[in-house]
Amino acid sequence: MNAADLVFGVCLLVGGGLLLLTLIVDDIFGGILGALHLGFDVAGVSPTPLVLGFVAMFGAGGLFGLHSLNASVGVATVVATVTGLVGASVAFVAFKVLRQAESTDSFSLEDMVGSTGRVSVGIPANRFGTVLISFAGASHNMTATADYEIPAGRVVKVVSVAGGNLVVAVAPTPSVTNEGARSDA
Repeated sequence: MNAADLVFGVCLLVGGGLLLLTLIVDDIFGGILGALHLGFDVAGVSPTPLVLGFVAMFGAGGLFGLHSLNASVGVATVVATVTGLVGASVAFVAFKVLRQAESTDSFSLEDMVGSTGRVSVGIPANRFGTVLISFAGASHNMTATADYEIPAGRVVKVVSVAGGNLVVAVAPTPSVTNEGARSDA
């Protein structure tokens, strides 16, 4: 293994790995890579995925140039630079699409009053548990409290908000009759 293989291989592994982490856990991992953020966006996309896309594809292109094309290090570097620019462009398009798909609708907890959800972590009386609620086009796992114990799995209705927590009550269930199976048709 020569120095060129090592440089291109490290670029591929580090750039590709960090780009994958940025794509999967951007909220958590984005703070770690905040040092790469230079205070500007490129058409609404942080420069971080662009740099990582370039570095990853630079490594892949360099290795391709060295081993598949049997090119010299200089020619492999040119191939690496071209593929790096293609990689940065692909990362730009991918992150631009992801950014446009994000919801811009904001809401307050007060907007959730009247919504129903399902208890995901049991709520002890006057203590906290969690409720899974579909609201504003997304699922939200919210901290909730109630005046009485509500076991996991129960359907609840949001009755008010206390600070940053929801106050819930068991949602009424449809009455059951002894008339046999009910048809919704």
